[in-house]
Amino acid sequence: MSQKVLLNATEVHIALQRLACQLIENHDTFENTVLIGIQPRGVFLAERLKSILESDYKMKDLKLGYLDITFYRDDFRRSNKILEANKTKIDFVIEDKKLVFIDDVLYTGRSIRSALTAVQSFGRPMEIELLTLIDRRFSRHLPIQPDYRGRQVDAIGDEKVKVCWKEQDGEDAVYLVNN
Repeated sequence: MSQKVLLNATEVHIALQRLACQLIENHDTFENTVLIGIQPRGVFLAERLKSILESDYKMKDLKLGYLDITFYRDDFRRSNKILEANKTKIDFVIEDKKLVFIDDVLYTGRSIRSALTAVQSFGRPMEIELLTLIDRRFSRHLPIQPDYRGRQVDAIGDEKVKVCWKEQDGEDAVYLVNN
């Protein structure tokens, strides 16, 4: 198995800063906007963006929630592997709000489709956007595209994109892994 660095720690930081600025351009004070990290790996990106928005850009009262999509996936009964759900934490109203889904990698689009279904239990947002750190553009099964992307990657075949977060993996980096 070989791996190639797509983004090092400095490049991840630059991408996060750029994504934060794009969010500010479109959502100004975030008064009517909520951020939802998709469990499990989108939560790291969502928390990091919230931290940047609060510390570097002095945004206040940002609303950040976490959404588990485990049992909304169309493939959750297709495996013998026992699935463990993550926590959903949305302790604010999403009705008539602008909602930004945040996930680390957009691959087939199935996770986002699941998130669209799962979030309906919490109300009807005014609009929904998608922010991803990595957009694997040639692998889409569904017509879903990100509104904000850190980097577009052309991974093919058995190649996988691995996003590492300092909080969990000890480093900030993105790798293209060849099996």
